[in-house]
Amino acid sequence: MLDTYREVITPEGVPLQLRAAGPIPRALAWLIDFGLRFMLLALLSIPLALLDEFGRGIYLAVMFLLNWAYTIVLEAVWGQTPGKRAMALRVIARDGSPIGWSASVTRNLLRTVDMLPFGYALGLLSSLFDPHGRRLGDLVAGTLVVHAEARTEIPATTMDSVLPPPVPLTPLEQSAVIAFAERGPRLSPGRQQELAGIAAPLTEASGQVGVLRLYAMANWLLGRR
Repeated sequence: MLDTYREVITPEGVPLQLRAAGPIPRALAWLIDFGLRFMLLALLSIPLALLDEFGRGIYLAVMFLLNWAYTIVLEAVWGQTPGKRAMALRVIARDGSPIGWSASVTRNLLRTVDMLPFGYALGLLSSLFDPHGRRLGDLVAGTLVVHAEARTEIPATTMDSVLPPPVPLTPLEQSAVIAFAERGPRLSPGRQQELAGIAAPLTEASGQVGVLRLYAMANWLLGRR
């Protein structure tokens, strides 16, 4: 199955394209994590073997924690395990937000179902039929594994023009204009023009001209004269 895209709408009304990961990169991430856990257990087994029964008890406790707490804690805190990080993958909620403890516990406990009857066969079958490659654990927990795209900081607008508002603005209106200037560069040109259209009575313009006038008024309100 090829990687697919899931679109979610942010509170700002911006469509966000999430590239869902297919079973192959997810399987590679699992193999990396399995290798790390295996090596850690192998290293611990040497000194624990000297402790006889007590060492075997500790070994079993560590093996349990590595099998369950390893993925639950790492995904709940950072959204990814070392294997997922190596494959540039991340676990998120279906709305694009970070997953919490409840979702992390649910999706990982249901691995016991996804592994049936052997070799994650049920989970693979589920991911092949789901449009976003989700196994049963993801479907129940409301999670999604996506490619963690490199984050790039969007520079603030370089607009230097200054334009005083034609009428006095209330503190709330001033805050709205400044907030538009701060968040506008993160929006698409069409969305900027749509929001600027709401302030058309203030800017006395529409389209891109209205957007530029709002930026200029924000510069004036911020004292960039």
